[in-house]
Amino acid sequence: MLEMTRLRAGHWEAICHQEAAPDLEVLHLGQVLDGLTVSGKAGEWQVSQPIPAELLSDGVLSFVVRDCASGGEVAHFTIVAGEPLADDLRAEIELLRAELDLLKQAFRRHCAESEG
Repeated sequence: MLEMTRLRAGHWEAICHQEAAPDLEVLHLGQVLDGLTVSGKAGEWQVSQPIPAELLSDGVLSFVVRDCASGGEVAHFTIVAGEPLADDLRAEIELLRAELDLLKQAFRRHCAESEG
């Protein structure tokens, strides 16, 4: 139903493939954001939601796109930013390297035992 197209100039954008104009809202931490617009024509509606600058901060921000009529989630998107992300990625890479070293050692030991 809803296909994200991009995040550009502070606006999350998507296309909604349905005949009737969608009645949607975007929430962050349970609060409905203002400014959602829907334009276009039946079968291809452009949806745009400005992301308020005051929400942007270090870490992971999650947003839920909800159908107003049913209250059900139709999509979600995440924005990841800031220095904590770099630290998390470095830690994850270090963990992967350590695991790879263990696998290499086990593989070499297996090969040595198989030859003998």
